[in-house]
Amino acid sequence: MRFNNTTSLDSHRLERMFSRHAEPWSHGRLTVSVRYSRGADFSGTCFYGRHLAYVNLGRHIEYPYPIRTHIARARSNRRYWWKEIYTVDAADGYQLALFVFLHEYYHWLIKRAKRNTRQKESMCDRFATRVLVDDYGALVRDDQGRPVARQDWDFQDLDGFVAAALPRQKPRPAARTVIQPVPAGQLLFRFLRGSH
Repeated sequence: MRFNNTTSLDSHRLERMFSRHAEPWSHGRLTVSVRYSRGADFSGTCFYGRHLAYVNLGRHIEYPYPIRTHIARARSNRRYWWKEIYTVDAADGYQLALFVFLHEYYHWLIKRAKRNTRQKESMCDRFATRVLVDDYGALVRDDQGRPVARQDWDFQDLDGFVAAALPRQKPRPAARTVIQPVPAGQLLFRFLRGSH
């Protein structure tokens, strides 16, 4: 992964976080640029053909920052469908940058897995939320601030969906038995010696 950071966040720490959570997928061709936004709290963009992802963070954000996500199950009645907004807190700028990166990275994985890239925002949010919850202890909350059960937002096989993006391992060559030729005189000597 080629990495660039123009924010005040520590570049080495950010790059290590991004690389760690991008495993086991190959990300060598991807360029990630972290920069300040022009006014929005945060945003991200992924350019598939250029293998480029931008992570944009607002300078004005106060932490912990409640990230509004689209990870809830869809609900419907006879006339329309909707999704409740669940939030996950980013404790600091590193976690917010990681969330945005993982969201965009999952978009990139979907494309590399040759899946349809349309309408995948919820999956990308789930991929990012899963890391904040599992590795950083973040809580998912509903619009009333109540904790949300894991099964209410983490219900898709996200890894399986992009499994085709995993790097293919080269098959190992089969072990070969090497037969060393033995000169005829030595073979006769070994035979006679073994018969005594």
